[in-house]
Amino acid sequence: MAEKGAKKEKIPRQPMPEQEPDVRKRNFDEVPHGFTKELAMKEAARCLQCKKPSCMDGCPVSVDIPAFIKLIKEGELTKAVRKIWERNALPAVCGRVCPQEIQCEGVCLLGKKDDPVAIGSLERFVADLEREHGKGDLPPKAPPTGKKVAVVGSGPSGLTVAGDLILKGHDVTIFEAFHKPGGVLVYGIPEFRLPKEIVYSEVNFLERLGAKLVCNTVVGRTVSVDELFEQGFDAVYIGVGAGLPRFLNIPGENLIGIYSANEYLTRANLMKAYLFPEYDTPIARGKDVAVFGAGNVAMDSARTAMRLGADRVRIIYRRSREEMPARAAEIHHAEEEGIEFYLLTAPIRFLGDEKGRVNGMECIQMELGEPDESGRRRPVPIEGSKFHLECNLAVIAVGAGANPLLTQSTEDIQLNKWGYIIADPETGKTTKKGVWAGGDIVTGQATVILAMGAGRKASDSIHDYLTWGW
Repeated sequence: MAEKGAKKEKIPRQPMPEQEPDVRKRNFDEVPHGFTKELAMKEAARCLQCKKPSCMDGCPVSVDIPAFIKLIKEGELTKAVRKIWERNALPAVCGRVCPQEIQCEGVCLLGKKDDPVAIGSLERFVADLEREHGKGDLPPKAPPTGKKVAVVGSGPSGLTVAGDLILKGHDVTIFEAFHKPGGVLVYGIPEFRLPKEIVYSEVNFLERLGAKLVCNTVVGRTVSVDELFEQGFDAVYIGVGAGLPRFLNIPGENLIGIYSANEYLTRANLMKAYLFPEYDTPIARGKDVAVFGAGNVAMDSARTAMRLGADRVRIIYRRSREEMPARAAEIHHAEEEGIEFYLLTAPIRFLGDEKGRVNGMECIQMELGEPDESGRRRPVPIEGSKFHLECNLAVIAVGAGANPLLTQSTEDIQLNKWGYIIADPETGKTTKKGVWAGGDIVTGQATVILAMGAGRKASDSIHDYLTWGW
């Protein structure tokens, strides 16, 4: 028996077991192995069970974080995943790709004097356990309402809306342009960060709940939004993402061997180019690769190039490390795998050989000036600092814009000057009656969990509309 007044043993944050860098940089297997039950219960014991949990305020979908962690600590693992399901239909995805360090974990009270609780790792643990060993139980559904909802896009916001509304008793059909569901989760995020079987398992969970999935359907071309209403749908949710590539707009950008990150990652991920020759999707495999940008998409592109056999991969970024928008974990993993960072560097033009293939680039060094509209210090060229870099493959990962296919065919939906849909930030309502929108098609490129948060608000609003009217 412990002596009265004895201090409670301090438990350090439990590290996630993962592949060694020299091994993983040449394979597409998932990098972290995940917690064991023992590690998960030990980590869960660190939670302070705050009376006013700030972690929930940091979660865009308001998962009851202390409650599910307490259930893990008590060994009630099935109950733990069901507690998450009350607010989040995609826990195995969110546990892997959410930026917990600036959301739930970023405001964890324990993190003020120590490392925060590994909330994302715990979420992933119970979700994986349920997928691998669960009985396939489903949460309860409300009685059928007779109302039909069309969800356009099967990315994170669309899947959230579908999961919420199917539980509320509505009939939901998800329309997906590609041949596989998942949106950015399958075409954008590589296998080593988010295995596709996990995405398909989460989608299958919604199908077992009763959601219908229609692939190979481009709403705006195959069928219009107005035609969906004519087919008997009572409400439409638009979650088509921001899939229009942006480029650098510098000389030589049309040389062979220069990809947009959208195309490069879609070929590698959704079209399985990394499994050649089992899949014969063509993709250029450069030995000296340059990736432009420093967000998560740039890290994914660089790490993919390394796994496809590159000898050297460089991230070219015009600002400093402090301004890099990628998650700290992704930057850390990239550095461990030998990715080089050329910071405060901007390309001026690409250079090519006599066959029209890229073989280098001219760059200039930058320095940071006053902050711009993004709040980050604006990069300014340093006169007389031009230099040359070789490369035989380049990937442009400087963001993406709004795809106009759907919006151009839907007259009553108001857009902003960048082509994104204008929607109420609290409800997702657009200017067209019966139509909601959320995720990247409204905000521009953002995170998976923020898209899910927008989907959550929209699903609540859609339910009110179907129940009480506009």
